[in-house]
Amino acid sequence: MLWILLLLLILVVFGFGFTMQALWWVAAVLLVVWIVGFAMRGRGSGGRGGGRRGGGRRGGGRRYSRSRG
Repeated sequence: MLWILLLLLILVVFGFGFTMQALWWVAAVLLVVWIVGFAMRGRGSGGRGGGRRGGGRRGGGRRYSRSRG
């Protein structure tokens, strides 16, 4: 009976160690994906002249309609 309990304890500890190792790899991959997404989002909004503030081509039609009369 003692050997069976010891074997079960070893299996539980081994399974817990394997799960923790797998979770560390998943966390590392998710961290890399988050960093890449954060960098791409920052680079995309930085080159458009302010993003939501109306920069770029958003109000271009009104600008030309004034000059034509």
